[in-house]
Amino acid sequence: MSIELAQWILLAAALYAVVGGFFALAFVVSGLKAVDPGAQKPSIALRLLLIPGSAALWPLLLRRWVGRLQPPTERNAHRRAVGESRSKETWS
Repeated sequence: MSIELAQWILLAAALYAVVGGFFALAFVVSGLKAVDPGAQKPSIALRLLLIPGSAALWPLLLRRWVGRLQPPTERNAHRRAVGESRSKETWS
C-alpha cells in the first residue's frame, strides 16, 4: 500500500468522523424525538450516551430522520406466535 493511499484512507476516516460528530450533536438535540417516539424527554445522561453511537452510525440515522421512517418492528418467535394466534381467531 502506498503512502498516498494511506493518506486518502485517513482523510476519508477523519471526514467521516467530523461529519458524524456534527450530526451526532444535532441528532441528540432535535432528531432523537423524531426518530424514537419513546424518547420524548431524554435526559442529558441519555443524550451523552447516544453521541458516540450516533456519530458512528450517522448515515443510517440520517436516513431514518430525514425519511421519517417508523422504528423497525421486532420479529422474533414470540411475536410471530402471537400474530399467528390472532390471525387464526375469528371475530364474530
